[in-house]
Amino acid sequence: MATTVNLRPFRDYDEHDVINLFAHRGSDVNKGSLVKLETATGWKNTAEPTMEEGVIGATYGNTVSNRYAVRAKVMDAASGSNVIGMTLWDVKETDENGEKLLYNPRKAAEMQCVISGQAVPVATRGVFLYSGATLNATHAAQGPVAGESLYAADGGQMMVASSVGWDSTVAKVGQVLGGIDSNNHVLIRLDIS
Repeated sequence: MATTVNLRPFRDYDEHDVINLFAHRGSDVNKGSLVKLETATGWKNTAEPTMEEGVIGATYGNTVSNRYAVRAKVMDAASGSNVIGMTLWDVKETDENGEKLLYNPRKAAEMQCVISGQAVPVATRGVFLYSGATLNATHAAQGPVAGESLYAADGGQMMVASSVGWDSTVAKVGQVLGGIDSNNHVLIRLDIS
């Protein structure tokens, strides 16, 4: 599970900058997680019709109840990863009451989440109110500084350039647009090139 990464309701992005072709490998992922391709093969049109995630529920003799899924997968990015974007929706199996979302797709849509195996929207560019930026000791009190560059950190999070473990060869994923607010949220500009 991604650690406390989350997007707040304020978002400004274009639907042309959203990829809807990949499912997340995890089954409990928060929106706002940076993701990378799981394999070097990525997405192939010829592979999609054949992927099955398992059976929907109980199995009975002489019946078929396959659960089809998206074959191309993404996973949480780590420090130094080649990031393709940031998830806009959660990946969840159950709602707050423990009920399976597989049987209630309307509830899943209301919660802005997908179940494992379904394509999760991945933004490559936009402005977002984000919580979860990894900060080092020098930023603990005041948070990231406006104008600082953002890079991928472990667990699908982001780190500022001055964070411990930052490497100058790592690709930049965005920029901080303002200081941290009283709710620990930061306005960021995501730009995966």
